This record gives sequence, structure tokens and C-alpha cells, in this order.
Amino acid sequence: MDYSQPLRFGALIGDSSPQEAVAHATLSEELGLDLVAFGGRHDDAALDVWTVMSWVAARTRTIGITGLLDAGARPPAVLGRSTASLDLLASGRLALVLSGSGRWEARQAEGSVQLPPAQAAAALDEAIEVVRGIWAADEQAPLRLAGEHYHLDGAERGPAPAHTIPMWLDGTQPELLELAGAQADGWLTVLGDLAQLPVRQKTIDEAAIRAGRDPQEIRRLAVIPVSGPPCADELALLATEHGISTFLMAGAGRDDLRRFAEQIVPAVKAAVAADRAARGQAEAVIPSLRVRRRRHRDIDYDAVPTHLARVEPGDAGYARVRSTYLRGGSPGLVLRPGTPGEVADALAFARIQPVKLAVRSGGHGISGRSTNRGGIVIDVSRLNAIEILDERTRRIRVGPGARWSDVAAALAPYGWALSSGDYGGVGVGGLTTAGGIGWLVREHGLTLDHLRAVEMVLADGTLVRADDTEHPELFWGVRGAGANFGIVTAFEFEVDEVGDVGFAQFVMDASDTAGFLRSWGAAVEAAPRDVTSSLIIGRPRPGQPTIAQVMAVVDADDADTVLDRLRPIAAVAPLLDYSIQILPYAAIMNVPAGTHAGQGEPVTRSALADHLTPELADAAARLIDSGEPYFFQIRAVGGAASDVPADATAYAGRSANFQLVAFGSSRARLDRLWDEMRPHFSGIYLNFETDLRPERVHDAFPGETLRRLRVLKRRYDPDNVFRDNFNITPAE
Repeated sequence: MDYSQPLRFGALIGDSSPQEAVAHATLSEELGLDLVAFGGRHDDAALDVWTVMSWVAARTRTIGITGLLDAGARPPAVLGRSTASLDLLASGRLALVLSGSGRWEARQAEGSVQLPPAQAAAALDEAIEVVRGIWAADEQAPLRLAGEHYHLDGAERGPAPAHTIPMWLDGTQPELLELAGAQADGWLTVLGDLAQLPVRQKTIDEAAIRAGRDPQEIRRLAVIPVSGPPCADELALLATEHGISTFLMAGAGRDDLRRFAEQIVPAVKAAVAADRAARGQAEAVIPSLRVRRRRHRDIDYDAVPTHLARVEPGDAGYARVRSTYLRGGSPGLVLRPGTPGEVADALAFARIQPVKLAVRSGGHGISGRSTNRGGIVIDVSRLNAIEILDERTRRIRVGPGARWSDVAAALAPYGWALSSGDYGGVGVGGLTTAGGIGWLVREHGLTLDHLRAVEMVLADGTLVRADDTEHPELFWGVRGAGANFGIVTAFEFEVDEVGDVGFAQFVMDASDTAGFLRSWGAAVEAAPRDVTSSLIIGRPRPGQPTIAQVMAVVDADDADTVLDRLRPIAAVAPLLDYSIQILPYAAIMNVPAGTHAGQGEPVTRSALADHLTPELADAAARLIDSGEPYFFQIRAVGGAASDVPADATAYAGRSANFQLVAFGSSRARLDRLWDEMRPHFSGIYLNFETDLRPERVHDAFPGETLRRLRVLKRRYDPDNVFRDNFNITPAE
């Protein structure tokens, strides 16, 4: 029986020196083989398999890596974390082969014991459950198991591996074969007595069916013994008649390995392809029952183009893609295209599914609109290249999935920078299309003011380039409302010359909150444009003064200039602590990579204000004193951002000198308090706004701006495909 699994070929490397192990692995990779496996037991005198796998992972880039491990020799929780860690370091290339035939650590006695086959299979079953439970980092509850062989009372989950690590079983005992059918992702055997192979395959298949699984889920792997070089016809017959889909050449020298890769493998692939074509049988990968059980009924998973990278509930990497910084999501499918063409393919699939569609660039997603519940997310974080196009004009090209810390690091060697938010973990795509208020905004303007062209996939799948001469009206709309018209696949920016900068952090007594806000606002507006500042105030604490954290960047590398610029800001309130440094802009933006694991729905409100008037300062002080916002921030804008005519881009907040945002715990309470402040505002900043009431569209895009945007929407997205965002509807 041919299970239609894609064919894979590799090498099994037995006991050898470290140098030989690495040499065979790198040669296997050079020859285009799919997998390198390492034999030997944990307690052999030979090299430790796990250590060899780790070393080879560091010396290779593309080839899959696995090793034959005794399940009883390693605590499964430790094994789960070790394999996930190595898989992350190896960029998703790990597989596990477990054997339950060795000695098992006794639960209540010192040393280890040889378990009977039935008990060994039961222990292996529990070990698999523990390992997969550790990998399931998207589950909030700690891992618990009260088993006969393993007991966990609230073990911490994670990390999630880079991909769903296949778990294959090694052995021929009937109990192990039944476990392979019920639980494993594959079964490994050594080619020998072919008469027993159909019997063993039948045992696996029947166990799979009893467990509700499709036998095609289970990959069948065979080790080709060292007795002689394989024959292509024999291997092809094993694939088409016995369901073997992965062949591991054992103990081969360099010449035999080269012959295997260059002559045998192509011949086997051709023969199997011809046989399948003659029978009308297509190659297929059947997702595991664990994944299929968590699928959403309204998504046609079988229709997803096979070339698209995807993550589903139940996949090991789901924890990293389900949520944003603040919002807990549970999408039914996350598509991760790696090219503009794949973005178009992902969009073509998503738009005919009767579920919500979200687009994510790979950053914070504070508004929460880059995830959903039960819908589809198109995640473009793999489109993250950063390219220098022209040093003379400081022209660069950036993918939407890049993070601003990566952009800052790439520009630093040239003495360049691009004002881009105040946190390097933000993604390029979402920030640029909505504005981009950063540490250099008063001197150099918004991020979108540096945009010179975009490449994007429209709602109908068309890939277009938009700039001042080609699709100029679309280019106007993308700069401020871009999420409504398509998915940007590349940005072209003209960046600024920026050297080291002054970075100050002040801790201030803001007990007179209204007075503090007025004084800080006046100092910022009076400051030279090379100064940009922001402040953060948390909830008041009983019996404690209200504390404000004030930060400022001065675009200067001279200490006297930096101090001169900062003195008026430092004088606005009693200073409790401070830090002033001169450092590269990239150092301010540098942040460690991390997984966003928000929970619940974000509750934020955002606004733009022309000035911090006494009336606005009083209203903001009342808001802070209410205790509802646990985080209140004001960031400076104005300066160069206000030099741009109001109708030059769809971003309409050109008159504003300040941007305000409040994070709260109650939608109703925060909305009530914030709405009372609306008379003092001149607009809103989209990226921090989570209020879905339609009035917010008018706040962001007043009058003629909104009219032009609706015309664009009717032209480029008449069916309102991009609607699960800050939506501009085609109709009035």
C-alpha cells in the first residue's frame, strides 16, 4: 500500500568520531538529502546522541536532524524542553525517534529496570503525552498528569518548538506498533524480513483506525542496512507496495552516500511518481488527528494552497502566532506567506472563506486588529528583508514584517536612522501605514513622511507599485489609511543622517498632575525641533505621590548641547531620579525578540491634541486620578510633522503637537471618561485606538479626507475585503 506521503531520503550515522559525524552530516546536506539521523544509546560508550545532534545543528542549515533515543533514559518533561529549544535554534529541523525497549528509570526505586513490553509501551505513551504537553505553550493551564509511570502536578509548559516536531517510534513489538498507530507521527524499522513488514503495517493501521486516525498520517521510515548498496527498483517497490516514504542509508562511506544521493534517490523519485501518476494518486500530507480536531468548521483547510506556510490550532508554533501584545486571539488558521505572490495566493484563499480576515506585520498590534477568533490571519512577518537601494539618496527597501529594531541596526553602520515609534519591537507594516510617531518626529517628521513608494497586493490579488507618479491617489491613501486597500509587501523610504543621540529618562513628582502636564507641554512646544519627548503616568497609589516617567531624545552627540536642551524639561517638576546617556539611535530601539501572549480584549483610547491647554490638562488629571487608566502616555508630535500640508497624505493630524493614549480595564468606564475629553482633541491616532464605534472614523479622517478615502475604497476594495480593521466602508 502506498500511503502517498512525500518521499524523504537521508543518512543514518552510527558510532563515529565527532569529526566524521559532522563531515557526514554536512556532506548529506550538500548532496541535497532531507535528513540525517544518529544512532547509539544514551548509555553507550560512544558519543552521546543528543550532544551530536546539537553540534550538527549548529554546523548545518537546511537538513533535518534526528537521533534514536531511549525514552526511558530521559525525563520526558526535560526531553520536551530540550527538543523544543534545539528545534528553535535549528530553525525547525528537528525530529524525534523514540524507543521504549531500553531500561526505564524506576519511579520509586534507585537505578533503572527493564519493563515488560506492555508496560514499556504504556510508559512510552505517557512520555509522549508529557513531551507534547510541554510543547503546547498556547494552553494557559499548567501541565498535569497522574500516570502510572510519570506524575506531573502543574509543570510549566513551553517553550513551543519552531515547528510541530514529528515523533517517530522505533521497534517491532506488537504493543509498540499499536502505540505507533494510536499516537505517533511515524514508525521506523530496519529493512530485513519483508514478509513481516505487511503484518506490522497492518497492526499500525488497525490501531490508527481504532483511535480515529487516518493511517496516512503516519510516516513509515526504513533503515537500509549496510550489507550492500540499495537498488532503486527495490526501494521504489517498498514505497509503492509497502508504504515506506523515508529511507535512511546506514553506515555509508562518502562514495556510497554520494552514489545514493545522485543516482538512487532520483531514480526512486521518478519511479514512484510514475506509479502514482498511473494510478491517479496524488502526493498528500494528512494533518494529525490532534490538529484536525481543533479545526474550525467554516474554514476549508483542504483548499489551502499547499505551498503556503501555515499554522493551525494544535500545531506547536500556534502559541507564537495566535495573540498580539495585548489581545488574546484564537484564529482558525494563520497563513505565513514568504513572497508577494504567496501573499496574493493567501488573500485569494482567505477572501472566499466566510470568516474574519486579519493582516499582521509581526509587531505589537496594540489595537488588536491583527488577530481574531476563529478567522484567518495573514502574517507577513517572513517578508522582513532590509535592503540599501541607493547610498547617495539614502533610499532603502524594507519588508512589512521587519521590526524597527532590525531596521535601526541595519541603518546604523551608514550613520542613518528613520523615526519609527518609540519601541523597537513594533512591526514596520502597521506603524508606517497609520503614521509613525517616534523619537525623531519633531525634527524629521512621521515615518510615513519618509515613504517614497510601496508595493502591495490589492483586494483582487493584483500586485501594484504606488508612488507619486504611479497610482498616486492610492499612494496618498496608503499614507494614513493603508490597511483599507491592500497588503503592503515592500516599503521604500528615504532616511535621514543621524549619529549618536542624547537619551534622557527622568522620574518626576507629578502630584500636581494638571500643573505638571501644562508645564511639560509648554516646555516641549518651546524646545528646538531636535528634542522629542514623551511621558508615562500610572495609576495613583494610596499615600504615594503621583509619579511620571519622562523620556526625551536629543538629536545631538555633544554633551553640552544635550544638557542645554534637557534643562527646561527637567525643571517642570521635582526631579526624583534621572539618567542621561549619549548612545546610538539603534541602541534605544534595540529590544530582545519575544512572543506576544496577550489575553482578553485590549481597552485603549487614543487622541491627537494641538496643545496641552489648561482645560485639557485638568481633564487629563481627572482621568488619571480616577484610577481607571493603568497606563497613560503623551508623546510629542508637531515640528516637522506639522510642516506637511494637511491634504498631502491621508494622515490628517498635522496640526497636533501631542498624541495621547490611555489603557484601561473597563470599556464602559474608559469610554465615558475619555468621551468627556473629546472637545479638547483634534483627532485620533489609529494604532492605539480600540474603540470600534463608527464615529472614530470621522475623528481620524475629517471631511474631504474621508470622502477621498471612500472613493479609493470603492475603486480598490469595493467588496470591503479589508474590513476587520479601522474600516473605511465603500458607501457613505
